[in-house]
Amino acid sequence: MTIEARIARAHRMDDAAWARHANPWSVWTRVPILPLLALAVWSREWIGWWALVPVLLLLAWTWVNPRVFPPPSSLENWGSRAVLGERLWLTRDSVPVPPRHRVLPKALNALAAAGGVLLCVGLAWLLPWATLTGLAVALLAKMWYLDRMTWIVADMADDPRLVAWTAPAAAATRIPRA
Repeated sequence: MTIEARIARAHRMDDAAWARHANPWSVWTRVPILPLLALAVWSREWIGWWALVPVLLLLAWTWVNPRVFPPPSSLENWGSRAVLGERLWLTRDSVPVPPRHRVLPKALNALAAAGGVLLCVGLAWLLPWATLTGLAVALLAKMWYLDRMTWIVADMADDPRLVAWTAPAAAATRIPRA
């Protein structure tokens, strides 16, 4: 099982949660979580232990977010395709992705993790340069990774799992090829 699949399992992502997470509102409201979390951790310098309140709220939002929005009525958007691509990527051990998609997503995840480590160092020692650099690297690598996931969907548009995963929205849309 891949590390990404383990993370999804830890978040208890079932078919219903994945369908809801494909809503673009779910995708785009997750993007600011990391910058806000960094700000919340940094705020310990100003508000002391009260910084735990926004940290805990953001962690709760991270958990609830994929479940709070309804499944999308259309999959004709970047965010939905990124989530569908993530699902395909998670199952690459059993159903391989096309060869051109096997290296870059791993490299981007490693880059995001390295940015995350630098971010944590910056937050631990209150180093603005490390915090901002780590945050920028982690966030940009994650967005690039999500963009690669949309390419996987385009290249695997005929995969029968996509049809099953998108059945609720199938009447309203189709999986775009480009």
